[in-house]
Amino acid sequence: MTEPKKRLVELGQELAKDIEKGKQPKLDVPVRALSNVQYNERTKTLELGKKSAERIFFNVGHVKKFVQTLEVAKVSKQLLDLGKHASLRDVFYMAKRTIPGSNINIVDEQTESDKAIEDLELITEFSREQLNINANKNGSVAGQVIIEDKGDAIDWSKLGSGGWSIPSNVEEIKFKKVSADYVIYMEKAAVWERLHEDKYWDKHKCIILTSQGQTTRGIRRLLQRLNQEHKLPVYVLCDFDAYGFYIYSVLKFGSINLAHISESQAIPSAKFLGITADDIEKYGLSKHLIKMKDVDIARLKQISEYDWFKNNKAWQRQFKLMKQYGAKAEIQALSARGITFISEKYLPEKIKAKDWLD
Repeated sequence: MTEPKKRLVELGQELAKDIEKGKQPKLDVPVRALSNVQYNERTKTLELGKKSAERIFFNVGHVKKFVQTLEVAKVSKQLLDLGKHASLRDVFYMAKRTIPGSNINIVDEQTESDKAIEDLELITEFSREQLNINANKNGSVAGQVIIEDKGDAIDWSKLGSGGWSIPSNVEEIKFKKVSADYVIYMEKAAVWERLHEDKYWDKHKCIILTSQGQTTRGIRRLLQRLNQEHKLPVYVLCDFDAYGFYIYSVLKFGSINLAHISESQAIPSAKFLGITADDIEKYGLSKHLIKMKDVDIARLKQISEYDWFKNNKAWQRQFKLMKQYGAKAEIQALSARGITFISEKYLPEKIKAKDWLD
């Protein structure tokens, strides 16, 4: 019996014993909130604290989430028994059923089953991928790399304009050949397409990787594996805005909501490659700024007060300058200097000069 399946069986047995003893069944679920997340100065990653909340079956306020968690546990056990994997959307439909003798559905929206899966991760201490539940593919990568995936050899340098589509679960991928000096992750697929068309990865012996906005777990784990197993520096290319800064924060330190898996996701050595306030001045981008909205200002204030940023003088300077500008800037603003400016001048110059934020 696999360890994840064994833990699910044990969970069921523990609840059954409580019922047999006349005790009301309950689940202890670690609290997933900023109030229960701490920044570890030594590892430079976020960690989940020790606070937990009880989910009691005979409690009107708890019962729905209690039942939802057990339902996704049942689905996971079925998948492990069959040796099959399901998407988050599949699990939603598998869990969406009406409780017999009522008109109440166990779940009505996918957000409910998604949260129940995250709770199950915390309870079992296994990731959803280990529980045979995967997210959708969302990302592309190119470079002089050959991997083996499910017995197939895949060359990341020979996959046309689209690159290799990164799966949700990258644990079983084997690296057969990695010829690269560093990895650049960019939040925008359009920027990746620019660098890919310019063959930046070939000319500069690197790996280019993207998602569409916030990174998926599969992408973060793949980046971490390249960093840890092949000692490749990871550079993060994001917009000069609060959301770009947050994407970098998640890659480097871990996610507040997923602090329980920071060990397999965070990349403490990652560097922020751009855009910065200094780039705006250096490359004459001031005419291409976008005025900040109230939501941007609020997000910037929130990020500037994170423990892992508030004592960092270099980052506080960027936050201060952004507030003074009252504006943000996109990576694509560099196109005003020429369509290939980013690949021929901006990135090579910044990397050579080690002009990044840590």
